Amino acid sequence: MTPRVVAFSIASLAAAGAAVADPPAPVKPKQAVLISFDSARDISQWQRSRALAQRTGAHFTYFVSCVFLLSPETHKEYTAPGKTSGKSNIGFAASKREIADRLEQINLAASEGHDIGSHACGHFDGKDWNKADWLSEFGSFKRILENAYSINAITSEPAGWREIARKAVGFRAPYLSANKALYEALPKAGYWFDASGVSRGPARPPTSNGITRFSLPQIPEGPDTRRVIAMDYNLYVRHSGGFERPSQADEFADRTYDAFRAAFDAQYQGKRIPLELGFHFTLMNDGAYWKALERFAGEVCTRPDVECISYRDYVSRQRRQKRASVDG
Repeated sequence: MTPRVVAFSIASLAAAGAAVADPPAPVKPKQAVLISFDSARDISQWQRSRALAQRTGAHFTYFVSCVFLLSPETHKEYTAPGKTSGKSNIGFAASKREIADRLEQINLAASEGHDIGSHACGHFDGKDWNKADWLSEFGSFKRILENAYSINAITSEPAGWREIARKAVGFRAPYLSANKALYEALPKAGYWFDASGVSRGPARPPTSNGITRFSLPQIPEGPDTRRVIAMDYNLYVRHSGGFERPSQADEFADRTYDAFRAAFDAQYQGKRIPLELGFHFTLMNDGAYWKALERFAGEVCTRPDVECISYRDYVSRQRRQKRASVDG
């Protein structure tokens, strides 16, 4: 066989080998983790959560209750559907000074890239509300947030404050209590997403009628791995029946962390469905659930192939991708 024939044969074999070689494995998307806080009252917890974000690179969603932007002097600015003015299930801010401090924290959080969303105002259960009721509540939230400085005669309104209210495009219902009328009202009120759902496990959020619908997952927890909604209050009820047991705080923190990590690892090693975790500013069981959150976020949010992202940023990216696919 001549050298030329040998060279041709080797080249042919190489080409054939290349043709049957396994294709490269698809690159997995980053694992998304969506961490949120409901009501967002306590000033020190605003500061603590923002410090956690700065350490880990995370961006959070704060679902704010607007009654905490009204004082004893201004509380009658709010009227809930079917109620007389000045009624709230969770009270109001204690003072004008407290409101000023909270407004400062909201403004700082927004400037740091966090998402300010709506948890409505008075924390009433809207399961029996109609569309007009929901629209009334949404209108109260937007008006009070946008005009909080002037309503409370606080003179230090920062430039761009009212834009924060206009960018509040996400909602979570108090008690996670939603109904058909809510989903009719949300697009009318200019919202992009709702985070009031509950799913058996992590689920990709569908979009219907312009509203992306997120669900807190039920995740295995504890020695018997029974499922529980991945939210601090639900863990609090699971662990101690809703009563404080500070002597067991370390145990509850470890159980919570273990449940979060197991749920995360299942998606990180699997389909990489977004993992949603919900919290309040209340330090239940001596802060066990915040301790678990800080440990968890410190480990996973810092990974290069993980993004601890706000709901709004997640939806914004989906909307951009949808527009690009239509334009393309």
